[in-house]
Amino acid sequence: MEDALHVAPPRWALSAFARLRSLWQRWFLWLILAVLVSALLITVVWLAGRHEVEQVQAALDRDTADAVSDLRNGLQRNAQSLRATQASGLDRTHWPEAAASLLREHREWLRLEWRDAALRPLEAVNTPYRMRLIGEESRGPDQSDVALACAAARKLGAPAYSPSHYVPILGGGGVEVMELCVPIDAGGFLVASYSLRDTLIELVGPTLTRGQEVAFTEADGTRLVALGTSRRTGTRVFTSQQLIDLPGAALMLRVDGWRAAPDLFPNVLTALVTAISIALVSVLVLLARDTRRRLRAERDLADALAFRKAMEDSVITGLRARDLQGRITYVNPAFCEMVGFSPEELMAGSGESIEAPYWPTELAHEYQQRQARRLAGGMPPREGFESVFMRKDGTRFPVLIFEAPLINAQRVQTGWMSAFIDVSEQRRVEELSRASQERLQASARLATVGEMASLLSHELTQPLAAIASYATGSLNMLGPHAKGEQAEVAMAVRRIAEQADRAGQVIRSVHDFVRRRDRTREAVAPQALIDAVLPLVRLQARKLGVSIEVALEDGLAKAMCDRTLVEQVLLNLARNAMQAMDTADNTGDRILRLRVARVVAVGGPGAEDARRWLEFSVADFGSGISEEVASRLFTPFFTTRADGMGLGLSLCRTVVEQHGGVLVFEPNSPRGTVFRFTLPSTT
Repeated sequence: MEDALHVAPPRWALSAFARLRSLWQRWFLWLILAVLVSALLITVVWLAGRHEVEQVQAALDRDTADAVSDLRNGLQRNAQSLRATQASGLDRTHWPEAAASLLREHREWLRLEWRDAALRPLEAVNTPYRMRLIGEESRGPDQSDVALACAAARKLGAPAYSPSHYVPILGGGGVEVMELCVPIDAGGFLVASYSLRDTLIELVGPTLTRGQEVAFTEADGTRLVALGTSRRTGTRVFTSQQLIDLPGAALMLRVDGWRAAPDLFPNVLTALVTAISIALVSVLVLLARDTRRRLRAERDLADALAFRKAMEDSVITGLRARDLQGRITYVNPAFCEMVGFSPEELMAGSGESIEAPYWPTELAHEYQQRQARRLAGGMPPREGFESVFMRKDGTRFPVLIFEAPLINAQRVQTGWMSAFIDVSEQRRVEELSRASQERLQASARLATVGEMASLLSHELTQPLAAIASYATGSLNMLGPHAKGEQAEVAMAVRRIAEQADRAGQVIRSVHDFVRRRDRTREAVAPQALIDAVLPLVRLQARKLGVSIEVALEDGLAKAMCDRTLVEQVLLNLARNAMQAMDTADNTGDRILRLRVARVVAVGGPGAEDARRWLEFSVADFGSGISEEVASRLFTPFFTTRADGMGLGLSLCRTVVEQHGGVLVFEPNSPRGTVFRFTLPSTT
């Protein structure tokens, strides 16, 4: 039975309970909203009232400061007017008239006195605007207020004031008076008695506004005199006071303002504020929804930007964006690494000028023209174009550039997007491939030359042997005792035989050189090597107008070398030197210098064995060798002469290196070139 009583509630009851709970939650939210709006309204009203109170107090403080400034200026002018009476000297006959004139101009003064150094009155004049308030019997030298003011004036050497004191009036009442004492240069004092009330009227009253009361008070707040309207019922008092610090005395100027307390806003304004508050809450709700949507969109945008940034940072292609004025607006890390500049340097360097810091100086004009065409609307080629950039360290490198217009979401061009590929490595590989191809071709030509040399050596051996045989037969026919013309013919035939034999030796040396056979080296004196080539060198020198200078050091050792090949090296270098001087622009001396000296070549730091070497040098005074030619000077088949084969210097260096030496060249002084090569010596 108990189980039967615990039945589930009906569905409508659950639905009603859910609606009731939803309604209660909605009313609770509206209650919170109403409390917030009410608190906001009360806060706005309170802040407005407080602001109005602060504005009234600030205006009263400014009025008080202006009144104090006017009062100080007026008192200073009065003191100056009083001191001005002694400018032309004080005369007891005319002083009363001058004092009366001053009293007519200054209503705040009750009395002017002229006293001697002992404070005894000499002359005195009372204001014409009041009945006599100060009796003569009370103005003696023992008057304490005057004594205090004059003592301060004597000490300061300037006008001084006394504290205020009360002067009773016959019939009741009295006047608050303050004494001003001005020292006289010739001795004595001028004393002016101020009425504090008249001082307020004359010096402060013109600046007093309606609804204000101004008063002089003591430092403890005791009111001395007051001027202005009295307080109205139901008004609020605003008070401001400032200290008037006078020499010898101190007063407080107090200004009270009467103003009704700030009221609450009228009903219309209150309703307006309430409506604005409700609208503000509604706007806040809508803003919260919009903020959530914006935050979600910002997160999606940040993810997209991070993804794009990761892609741009991972590529090795340099990327650069420019606006329509040519200023750089974006670069990726690959581009910065390519040119060696930071993004800040690249973007700062394109502020006013369109020149980029990675433009080579010698190509800047060309780049400016190309960029001007691009900014004028010229479309770049889709296949890209090559250019040269400069790194931060000054090195140049080739790049392949692809450019395209930069279009925004509104289909408007905002600039240009460029992609850069550093092709320096590709160019280096192409250069290596080209150099390898040239070396292969040179090797093929050298092989052909070697075959030709072998063929020529084989074919020329028999004619040279025949020439030598005929020369020998001719000498035998002339006999050993030939005279006259026969002797000259015999000498010529002997030279023919020697040169034929020498030609045969050259052919055999070249044959052995091509076949890579080891030649037998012998010790040859340097003078003998020079003498062997001098006849042929002199023959060409006479034709070209070249003078020859030979210099050999004393005591030179013999050179260990293949005599024939070394003679050919000397002959080839000498001929090249004379041809270098045989130019139309060479108007200087044509001198060929052959020199042999002793040098020491050490194997390395700390090496125990040191070999002595002989250095042969051939110097000319021609036009020299340019850098472009110098880089390829020893390359086979490279020549600057139309009739040359380009093998002479290459073979010379090969011969010298086979002897263990080196062949180098350097500029000659003052012009020309010096070729030097080394050979090992016997000692």
